[in-house]
Amino acid sequence: MSFHKQIGRARGTRVKRALGVQAALEWAFRVEKAQLELPLPRNVTEESFGFGLEYVLLQRAALGCKIDGGQHKIGGYTHEDAEVIAATVAGVPDSLGGKRMAIRIAELARAGLTPDWMPSAVTRCVPLEVKRNQHGERATTIVVGTERIVTRGKWRTVELLACPVTFRPHPQQIEAARRAYDEWLQALGWIRDGLIAGGMLRDIDVTAAMPRARPWEVRPSGRG
Repeated sequence: MSFHKQIGRARGTRVKRALGVQAALEWAFRVEKAQLELPLPRNVTEESFGFGLEYVLLQRAALGCKIDGGQHKIGGYTHEDAEVIAATVAGVPDSLGGKRMAIRIAELARAGLTPDWMPSAVTRCVPLEVKRNQHGERATTIVVGTERIVTRGKWRTVELLACPVTFRPHPQQIEAARRAYDEWLQALGWIRDGLIAGGMLRDIDVTAAMPRARPWEVRPSGRG
């Protein structure tokens, strides 16, 4: 049964569907095709601190006057709650990433994805370059010096070889991916709190549920 049909049957009794903030975002952007294209309020520039809940409330009031049809979804109806969620996402403050974060949140929700925090990533020391031929693979070496040695009673000059190495994935790459996950999670918390406190949704009940915080630190419990 489609979500629209469930909502339609529930309107008489105002039964709401409980969703965590990530599920609500995926419903709004992936299912309802909500967009972030909202006009700037007066006297607010591109460098402002987001729209704020006051602006979202104004948008909600406007939506309440025309709830029979969404304005963004091509070829169909965009649920008003989805538009409210999109308006809230558009209001992510600059302190949490602003418009860039809002776009990222919408893109991830539309794709049904969570930011890649590089699970199971382990930094390894590997050769900087590997040569391949019919005999297999071998690490590339470079000459780093020479040494005089005696072999069979004669002095000879031999080259000192070293294998340049690197670390993959680089620790900074892993750190950056996990920092981006943390920032995304903080922005989701702001959106969740705003939707709950604002009480603007008619058919969705946003719960306190959140994606796991710092999942790379969660260790599986041992067997008893």
